[in-house]
Amino acid sequence: MALTGVLRPGHVALRVLNLETALHHYTKVLGLIETARDEKTKRVFLKAWDDFDHHTVVLREADRSGMDYMGWKVDSQATLKKLAADIENSGLCAGSEWIPAGEHPNTGERFRFTIPTGHSMELFAEKDYVGNGCGTDGPDVNPDPWPDGLQGIAPAHFDHCLLYGDDLEGVLKLFQEVLGFSLAEQVMAGPDGDFIIGAFLTCSNKAHDVAFIRQPVKDKFHHASFLLGSWEHVLRAADILSRTKTSIDIGPTRHGITRGETIYFFDPSGNRNEVFAGGYSHYPDKRTVTWTESELGAAIFYHDRKLNEAFLSVLT
Repeated sequence: MALTGVLRPGHVALRVLNLETALHHYTKVLGLIETARDEKTKRVFLKAWDDFDHHTVVLREADRSGMDYMGWKVDSQATLKKLAADIENSGLCAGSEWIPAGEHPNTGERFRFTIPTGHSMELFAEKDYVGNGCGTDGPDVNPDPWPDGLQGIAPAHFDHCLLYGDDLEGVLKLFQEVLGFSLAEQVMAGPDGDFIIGAFLTCSNKAHDVAFIRQPVKDKFHHASFLLGSWEHVLRAADILSRTKTSIDIGPTRHGITRGETIYFFDPSGNRNEVFAGGYSHYPDKRTVTWTESELGAAIFYHDRKLNEAFLSVLT
């Protein structure tokens, strides 16, 4: 399958209450790698070890936690211009702006827009390729399977976000009809089972690249997720979280939706993180998986088969 248009999640920008405390969590516990700092804006840029672009996570010190925006890598500058025009002409966004090249280090211009749930998204085509540190004769030449010096949980990639908002119909129209995403899984409710309350969208062949849960709110952040290699690595993550006295939300367990093996935990500012493994491959001809309201417990936590109110309601 040739991936064109929107290729993948490119970065997530999170607000944290204390930058140094957050950095300890994201580098020593989660195990991301710092790549740059901007002292003027109190931002730090990081990546997971197998993220090959310059950064995939941005931390900004602020007086409240949550997500500033989520960025998406597109295949070319021409695609960036076309999609920006398509978004502006769609009538589905509350506002948009161009962010100049260099505002993120080692990154080209970005097009930022507000989606119907109130979240800020942005598209970009250019970010410096830095590799994963595995090359023995240079970047990506005769590589080893992983680099030396990994710390903490050490996920391979930033993978996806789960977001809460009110206008799922508008989001689906924007992401499917304008940005070219597929709806991999959905959660349906209501007397006739035709009211969508959960949407799991993919721009690739992953089970999801972003997900939305319907709530009567705007611009709420549930979690940012990072990919591990196996169920054993999820269990090891649980050991590390316990050893470091990190606040665990739930898990280790398995989702019914996406089949992912997972554990959730909180950074010191209350932003929820996930590390997960497993899942399945999604292709354009695969039918959307539907979960019904009666089986929502198994959809979210397949082992317990019951809902967890704190997991559903704690947001930033």
